Amino acid sequence: MDSLIKSLKPYLGRIPSVERPSGHVHFRQKFMWTSAILILYFILCNVPVFGLSPDSIDIFEAYRALFAGASGSILALGIGPIVTASIILQLLVGAGIIKLDLTNPDDRAAYQEFQRLLVFVMIAVEAIPQIAAGLLLPDLNLAEKLGVHPEVISFLIFVQLFIGGVLIVYMDEVVSKWGIGSGVSLFILAGVAQAIIVGLFNWIVPPDSVLPAGIVPRWIHFAQNYPIDFLLSSSGLAMLLLEGGILALITTAVIILLVVFFEGTRVEIPMAHAMVRGARASFPIKLIYASVLPMIFVRALQANFVMIGQILYARGITIFGEFAGNQPVSGLIFFLSPINSPYDWVPELVRAKGAAFANIPDWAIYLHLMIDAMILVGGGILFAVFWVQTTGMDAKTVASQIARSGMQIPGYRKSPVVLEKLLERYIPKVTIVGGALVGILTLISNMLGTIGNVGGTGLLLAVSIAYRFYQDLAKEQLTEMHPFLRKVLGEE
Repeated sequence: MDSLIKSLKPYLGRIPSVERPSGHVHFRQKFMWTSAILILYFILCNVPVFGLSPDSIDIFEAYRALFAGASGSILALGIGPIVTASIILQLLVGAGIIKLDLTNPDDRAAYQEFQRLLVFVMIAVEAIPQIAAGLLLPDLNLAEKLGVHPEVISFLIFVQLFIGGVLIVYMDEVVSKWGIGSGVSLFILAGVAQAIIVGLFNWIVPPDSVLPAGIVPRWIHFAQNYPIDFLLSSSGLAMLLLEGGILALITTAVIILLVVFFEGTRVEIPMAHAMVRGARASFPIKLIYASVLPMIFVRALQANFVMIGQILYARGITIFGEFAGNQPVSGLIFFLSPINSPYDWVPELVRAKGAAFANIPDWAIYLHLMIDAMILVGGGILFAVFWVQTTGMDAKTVASQIARSGMQIPGYRKSPVVLEKLLERYIPKVTIVGGALVGILTLISNMLGTIGNVGGTGLLLAVSIAYRFYQDLAKEQLTEMHPFLRKVLGEE
């Protein structure tokens, strides 16, 4: 298959892409591009899909904080196609089906160009089944007024979703090449931050509830409608913890602190410049070496399985499970679906969600929790290893980069082979430990719930992305003040 990719390279190169800057991009210009794309992202999230019926089902609603985008907008698919294409390619490379040397610039270019093509394919693959299965419905009243067949409206819905997916791809490229960080990370951070703010202060009462959606308005509601002696009783405290969102608030705060702590935990390898006396630095190997981004792949796999199950269920095929709204209630899909709150693993709370959940036995609920734990921890380790190998973070690539920058470890020969052997002592171990740790943190935060229902994965991603964005800003400002550092870091 690698030969097929290489043979397609002349044609893949014709796919439009954002041109890389020919020289150094000033920090102010990078910040301007990043801010402009962020504003455009929020604008597009508020552009509704023309002709979409209000009765449509958003199968990615539970993953909205993870996949970014917004329900009912032209960015409804969010970063899902980008993530799914990355998963497919990483699995193919990791399994050796595609044999490309990603340290080779030509092979890496072919990999990236094929990934762009695969993203466009995945946009269609994720949009068409939802329309064909009747999850994204055309507005029949609009079709009647326009005098066209509903299938014409369905085609227009697909076109709008495809355009939104393509825009996300190129917006990500603009940020990655001309801005700070990556567009995918920026969109996730923006979506999670918005969800947390709304989850704290939203005073609107949902149609199926008597309580405001936001935590602070709920506290005000409780204070106005319940006596203090009831609120201090066991029933009142349980209500405040769960319905009042205090448990979610505590969980969110603790997870934020833990992620910042683990992001700052590292092994510092001393470095010195071979040509400049007194120029010393250190190479940090973080405990969460692969970051929390690989956890996107784990949840994306689950989301795709649930999507397939829901599409089949909508077509009358119930062999993989049945659904109540957006949530599976039986079958294989039920056990593969993610845990998002105490209402997904505490038997009494699960059955309180409705009649469709009333007959789920305790053993099935606990087995669901155990399977989700294994998926998060095992998947976290697996995709962390793939991430390190495919993004140039492995010991061999890092050693080569350090050697090219002119840096070396004091007391060791200036040789990439020597550096590689030293880095091999740390990088594989911290990759596995960090992947497992991220999976455990995600599981705990999902079990206890988070503000705005952003989920443990979304919260971990947002905190880690914000922390690294801060580091990127500091690095950009530092290299602007000291241009020589750009050469040391290999940016020029």
